[in-house]
Amino acid sequence: MTQKTLQNCGKCGICLNACPVYKLLKEEQASPRAKLQLIKAHDLHTLASSPFLKDLIHKCLMCGSCSAACPSGIDHYSKFMEMRQKMVEAHGETPAIKSLIYLLAREYRTRFGAGLARTGQKLMPTGLAEKFKLGNIPLKNFPEFNAVPFRKAHDDIISPKGKPLGRVIYFTGCATNYLYGDTGAATIGILKHMGYEVVIPKDQTCCSIPLLFHGAKKQAMKNIRTNVKALADIEAEAVLVDCSTCGEALKNEYPRLFEAGGKHLSDARNISSRVTDILSFMDLHFDLLEFDPAVTEKISVTYHAPCHTRNTFQSHFIAEKLLQRLPGVTYHRAPDFDQCCGGGGTFFYEYPEVSKKMVDKKIESAKAMQATHWITDCPVCRMNLAGNMDESDGLRVLHPVTLIYAALKRI
Repeated sequence: MTQKTLQNCGKCGICLNACPVYKLLKEEQASPRAKLQLIKAHDLHTLASSPFLKDLIHKCLMCGSCSAACPSGIDHYSKFMEMRQKMVEAHGETPAIKSLIYLLAREYRTRFGAGLARTGQKLMPTGLAEKFKLGNIPLKNFPEFNAVPFRKAHDDIISPKGKPLGRVIYFTGCATNYLYGDTGAATIGILKHMGYEVVIPKDQTCCSIPLLFHGAKKQAMKNIRTNVKALADIEAEAVLVDCSTCGEALKNEYPRLFEAGGKHLSDARNISSRVTDILSFMDLHFDLLEFDPAVTEKISVTYHAPCHTRNTFQSHFIAEKLLQRLPGVTYHRAPDFDQCCGGGGTFFYEYPEVSKKMVDKKIESAKAMQATHWITDCPVCRMNLAGNMDESDGLRVLHPVTLIYAALKRI
């Protein structure tokens, strides 16, 4: 991170209107502009490191909206990650975040943690689940962990009927593997319907964005090298993700982390060039989707556009287009459909009061659409939206692929 780059900030304030945290708090120190100046002062040794500074740098959703809006082209995203690493090295992390980093840093630990959590869900008395929260989400509303990890339940290579039209890699990410198996099942079903052979590398692991967000670069790199090795040598026309944050890691962060060069850089760039989200892939090959004329159910849907879907893939309008083309679907766009819900990885846990205000505003807006289904393609957004509603709110939160797969003709 060079001072020359930081000096490119003209302090124009355009990022303020893009930043969800600033728009809610209206505090200059919470703005991307202020964070850049704090980083600059710290690098010039005119501002000492402190727990207070660490908190200011962490009070950020890492949504990338400031970078997307910046007329000077400043990569706030990378600068904030680098600064977080310095802050964590100087001041450490909370026990809960340390535990999360420990679990996600190795796949066998993640698998063990998910299994333990599932057991805890089964054994926890209803009263406790209603009383306690994980951040702003009541435990009773937390999604149930998959009985069997998704990748363990499926073959490495899944073939369609007949000769494949092509071959794709499916990077499932942790959420599909351990929490939202319905998303994975629908994704595979759609790709088979389209005539594609699906490769699910068994050696894939956490994309490590949560680790990078918390300054744990050293712990993240082993996972990242594992993923690069697992994906790079497989011949396929695309590396598909159902989570745009995983896509952000594979597409942008992996090449950046290997900028020093070597085989890893070449492989990371190879992967990056093929990464796309499942919605964009379906839109590109929409003619391969055959909808079932027998599907006559009428449903009303609204859509929440995750931040990385907007800022990394710019595919939020594609999601809307796909939803509007589904038989029986009436689509209602909420006025704030493209505003952050406050999930932000672990933001909902670390800053529950801020996150709660953001998500409650989203919920009220969605309910005003009088929809029955709320569609979003980010697992943390799904968790945060669904977790802060009750059955009486009348909104079922789903990934778009689930709705799309249900409308397809069975072949």
